[in-house]
Amino acid sequence: MSVLRFLWDFFVGDDPLVAAGVIVALVVTALFRLFGGALGNASAADEWTRALLVAQSRLALAAAAVPLRETSDGGTEANGRIAWRTVVTPYVPPDADQDLEGTAQAMPTRLYRVTVDVQFPGIGAQPRTLTLTTVRLGQRNPA
Repeated sequence: MSVLRFLWDFFVGDDPLVAAGVIVALVVTALFRLFGGALGNASAADEWTRALLVAQSRLALAAAAVPLRETSDGGTEANGRIAWRTVVTPYVPPDADQDLEGTAQAMPTRLYRVTVDVQFPGIGAQPRTLTLTTVRLGQRNPA
């Protein structure tokens, strides 16, 4: 006789109501695990959404600054769970032609890279980072 058969006979026996109760308990346990995992995923999606909203709003604020200049800023949101850092630096295109770069130096405007890094708690308390970057046109030497 197998161990499972022995345990079944010992705890359940020949009573169909007890057998049905055991089966229902197993199904309910599986459903609780399924819905518990879904709630964890919903919570993670909520954190990603909040982090994305913070990153978008900070990127919009930094990119709309007049005059646009090299700077960095950082802070946390009101609940302290989301930290952000904004950095504005001159943008230098990769593989830029030297003649083009020389011509660009004579212009009164230049391109700036605006980057926002947002750090927020992930699953298992491991921090996650979301980064958004854009390029904006601004004055070369703002007063």
